[in-house]
Amino acid sequence: MRLLFTGLLVLFLLIQYPLWMGRGGWFEVMDMRDEIAQQRLTNDGLRARNEAMQAEVEDLRTGTEAAEERARADLGLMHRSEVFVQILPNDNGAQTPARP
Repeated sequence: MRLLFTGLLVLFLLIQYPLWMGRGGWFEVMDMRDEIAQQRLTNDGLRARNEAMQAEVEDLRTGTEAAEERARADLGLMHRSEVFVQILPNDNGAQTPARP
């Protein structure tokens, strides 16, 4: 009787091993679920970025305001009616040239 119980226990453990640790087992399924959740977060972020870029492309196609704003920010251009003012920083620590 004891031999039969031991044999059944070993058989039961052999059957359980693939269920828990084998290919497609519970541990692998839990790891895959975590990876899927992480990938969904990444995809959501990329989807939001793509939508923002698509909106910007649409603005650039339909209106001139977006193009003007882009030219001002990226290229440093200005409109005809604007006045350019440049403020230089005050270098208190810089040495002044000697006067003759």
